[in-house]
Parts: sequence; C-alpha cells; structure tokens
Amino acid sequence: MKNIRLKIPNSKGNELNANLELPANQKPHAFAIFGHCFTCSGSLNAVKNISRALTNHGFGVLRFDFTGLGLSGGKFSDSHFTANVDDIIDVHSYMASNYKAPSLLIGHSLGGAAVLVAASKIDAIKAVATVGAPSQVSHVKHLFSSQTEGIKANQKLTVNIGGRPFEVDKDFVDNFDKVDLPNIIHNLKKPIMILHSPTDEIVGIDNAKEIFQNAFHPKSFVSLDKADHLLMRDCDSRYVGNVIGAWAQRYFDEELEEKISTKGEQVVGHLDLVEDNFTTSIQTEKHSFIADEPLDVGGNDFGPSPYELLNGGLAACTVMTLKLYAERKKWDLQEVFVYISHSKKHKTDSAGGKEFLDHISKKLHFIGNLDDDQKNKLKEIASKCPVHRTLAGEVQFSTEIIEG
Repeated sequence: MKNIRLKIPNSKGNELNANLELPANQKPHAFAIFGHCFTCSGSLNAVKNISRALTNHGFGVLRFDFTGLGLSGGKFSDSHFTANVDDIIDVHSYMASNYKAPSLLIGHSLGGAAVLVAASKIDAIKAVATVGAPSQVSHVKHLFSSQTEGIKANQKLTVNIGGRPFEVDKDFVDNFDKVDLPNIIHNLKKPIMILHSPTDEIVGIDNAKEIFQNAFHPKSFVSLDKADHLLMRDCDSRYVGNVIGAWAQRYFDEELEEKISTKGEQVVGHLDLVEDNFTTSIQTEKHSFIADEPLDVGGNDFGPSPYELLNGGLAACTVMTLKLYAERKKWDLQEVFVYISHSKKHKTDSAGGKEFLDHISKKLHFIGNLDDDQKNKLKEIASKCPVHRTLAGEVQFSTEIIEG
C-alpha cells in the first residue's frame, strides 16, 4: 500500500489536505472518495483502516479533511453541510483531472449524508456506502442547538462540540435545514450499502432503517454488531472496509484492468521499468500477484521477493504432497507447517578456493497423533515433492526472444 499526500484546491480557494491510498501494485482498478464524520478529519484511525482495507480489494482511496478541519484551509464556520458536499465534488473533479474519476463514495456519520447528496450530483459515481449515517441532515444540530438558540445574522458564537470549541454563525446553523435528504435518497437510484451499529448512541439505528426504506434496490444493510459510532476498535473499522470492498466488486468488475496474456505459457511476469521500480506483476491463466524487492535493496516491498516466491512454491508443494501421502496411509496428520529459508553458503574446493552454494533449509512441524516412525517417513516424503525434486535435480533452461 502506498500513501500519496495531496493538497487539493476547492472552488472557494481553500487547500484541502488529502491522502491517496493505493493498492500494493499502485494500479487501482477504481477510485473511491471517503467523507469523514462531523468535526473529524481524514486522519481518524477508523478512516485510515477502512481506506487501507479497501486498497486490498484493488481500490485507490482518497481520504481528505473538509474545509476548516484537520489540516485543510478555511474556517470551520464555512464547513457547513452544503460546503462539505461541494468539497467532495471539488475533490472528485481534481481526481478526474489528475488520476481517474472516482466511482465509489464512502461516508461516515454526517459524511455519509454528504456522499449521498454528492452522489446525486456526480454522474460518474456508480455506488455509495454509508457508515453510521443520519437519515436527516438536521440530525447533527442536536450537538449544538442549545448553544445557538436565538443566534442572529452576522453573529458568531463559539460552541462546544465533543469537548472542542468551534466558531459558528447563523448561516452555518441554518444550512443543516436546507437539504431534503430523504427525497435525494429516494431519487438516487444507485447501489447503496448501509452499515450501522444497532448500539450506536450518537446516530440511532432507526436512521439506517429510514435510509434503507427511502432507497431503491439494489440496496444492502450490514449490522455492525457491538461497534460504537466512531468505530474506535480497529477490528470494526477493518471489517467495514473489507465488507465494502467485497460488496463493491459486483459493481466494478467491468473496470478491472485487462489481464496480461500468458501467450500460452504457464506464467508471465511484467515490469515497467519507468513506472514500477522493481514491482513486478505476475499473471497465470487465472491468478495474479505481485513480486518486489525489500526496501534495503532499493525496492518498495509491495510483495514477496523472487526467492520468497521460490520458497513459497516449495512450501506449498511440500505440504500438499504430505497431505496426499498421509491420506493414502490413513495417518492422523491434521495440520502440517513447513518453514523454508534460502541462503548462500561457502564451499571450499580442492584447490583451496571458495565458491558459493545455494542452501535451502526445510523445517517441518506436524500436528496429529503420529509416532516417531511416521514422522520420520513424512520427513523423507517431504524431500520427494515435485518442486523439491526439480530444485535438487539438473534443470535445463531454454531462453528465446519473441516479438509482440
């Protein structure tokens, strides 16, 4: 996963602080924008966890701070609800111009309401996910309404919200009553996922019910059992990110990058030397993964190294072979672990010179009701798996250049 820090100008001349999270291969198949909760910021731990979980599903996720919050420019009093929506639209325009138009919006709490409204204004948005979102924008006013009663035009007040002071004015307060969110949801007609905790004490579960009832299919609801409103537990926010990522695949399959052709071979590896440093895409007929080099040798460590992949192939072949042998013998082998490392060791030749030899260590751990004779036999069989025999034997290579 790679994080790119951005400063995005909005339509009012303020710079919005943003972070773009990319998948391990830095090539997202689609982009998403995350709208954070009221008075929060894009650096909230839950926001980061959700965004980073989504990168594991191939999404590039832009999380940013609304006007006047976090590290973004502007005043909080200018960060009323419609300004939040405008910020999302401005960020979307920036991404469309500099990367690719985002097609998924995710919003937490009031940010969930904001992404619903923004989705109704942006044609490129294909799906929306909300987390703990209110069904009415005015819901948030209960946090400060008792402190702003009788506020007059051009008057500024400092209110306490969540234990922090914020300066607001009458326009800020009145703005929350200007949006008919239920009607917007009813007319949205885009896939929506609604995630909400039944024990949410800030935005009650009835809000999720109202959003669901106003929305058209396809719509989905996921109960965030035992989670709090801010998703303070890492396991809750990671779960949210993984659920959204899995759900969204149904609506973004057509955006997946075209696979690299293997040209009839078993595997193809591809490296763009200009764009990717050492990060290599590897493709089989049905599967794809990433290889890289560690940071200490100049790589980005976005995937296992070539030798780690080699060791992985040997480990997989070893445990599969042991499974088949134990099943044929009807032995009680329940689990097997194989630990493999590759190294170079010195060998002194007859003339006193030194050369390096490849050395692979293989350590086995068995779980099951096995006696010593059975374990020793399994150890012997572990050296007879096909990949082990290939590595230990004489291998002939043929290399040719092909065109196109």
